[in-house]
Amino acid sequence: MVHFDDLDIDALRRKRGVKWSRDGGDILPAWVADMDFPIAEPIAEALVHVIETQDMGYAGRRLPLREIFRDRLAARFGWQVPLRRIALLTDVMQGVYLALSLYSEPGQRVVVQTPIYPPFMAAVAKSERELLYNPLVHDGRRFVMDLEGLADAIDARTRMLLLCNPHNPTGRSFERPELEALAEFVLAHDLTVVSDEIHAELIYDGRQHIPFASLSPAIAERTVTLMSASKTFNLAGLHCALAVFGGDSLQKRFGSVPLGLRGSVNNFGLAATTAAFKFGQPWLDALLPYLQANRDWLVDFLADRMPAVRFTPPEATYLAWLDCSGLGLDVAPHQHFFDHARVALSPGPDFGAADEASQSESCVRLNFATSRDLLQQIVERMADSV
Repeated sequence: MVHFDDLDIDALRRKRGVKWSRDGGDILPAWVADMDFPIAEPIAEALVHVIETQDMGYAGRRLPLREIFRDRLAARFGWQVPLRRIALLTDVMQGVYLALSLYSEPGQRVVVQTPIYPPFMAAVAKSERELLYNPLVHDGRRFVMDLEGLADAIDARTRMLLLCNPHNPTGRSFERPELEALAEFVLAHDLTVVSDEIHAELIYDGRQHIPFASLSPAIAERTVTLMSASKTFNLAGLHCALAVFGGDSLQKRFGSVPLGLRGSVNNFGLAATTAAFKFGQPWLDALLPYLQANRDWLVDFLADRMPAVRFTPPEATYLAWLDCSGLGLDVAPHQHFFDHARVALSPGPDFGAADEASQSESCVRLNFATSRDLLQQIVERMADSV
């Protein structure tokens, strides 16, 4: 039996991970995308086994993880991927950096759909590529892609699109017609797509995640899909991810990078990810209704106590994107809540400050992957502060 309500705040404060150790004191952290919940028991047992067997040497080449991952893609998404198209990485962002260096040149343009996961923008800038901001548009019901705006902004220097599917921080789970329209645009403009699908299994309300590369063979040929168990099963610190290539061209260029530059996955990450994909489903089946209930409770709380905050309930992820422009605060919302509520949230400007259309400066991102009691403490502090 999984009890996600049974969290000890004193034990959380003793953790050395960045979420609970960065600010310390009486701060309640709801910023970085780590869940507060204990990991699934089969994962814990797999990690203990690595220690008990002293299996901490170099990882072997004959590993079952790729086969298990291939089978999971088929079972969860109906996506049939040849085993040879799957490669191991240390983490998703490593894949993003490698893809930028391999599939574009310095000075060329890379599309990001703001507000967006901040490391996307940092990776483009550090790779000496030019950011092309394509803000999502709120249509009164949810955030949607603005392909007309992108068509007006794109030029011959635009080579790549960094796609976040499901989207962080808005929580959109893009539907097939939206993705198909984007696919047509990608083909028409000869773009390479790197699709971060790390939240693919954190979907609510009976929705079905659609891998972008699964739309057609033509799209698969120009897409690198990056996935991991890290968000779904709370394993981010173990650094193990997987890349899926739709065809020979992108995969051969990726494979040309020496292993010394790519690094290798450690045995703890391999053991945990293998156990997660093979034995973690009962834990995930219990987690998703809990997260969805937290989301729904948050909707009601904000409507009652902070009605000036605009909040579109996420269809995926455990992240809430809160537009605080209606509060009339004198400082940035994240700073106000840190100073006056003792709550740490992700600053909105980090998700697209350079792009005025995204209006990120008035927003914060809140992580609701915690116990209901802690979530209530967090948002009650926020409400009391305004």
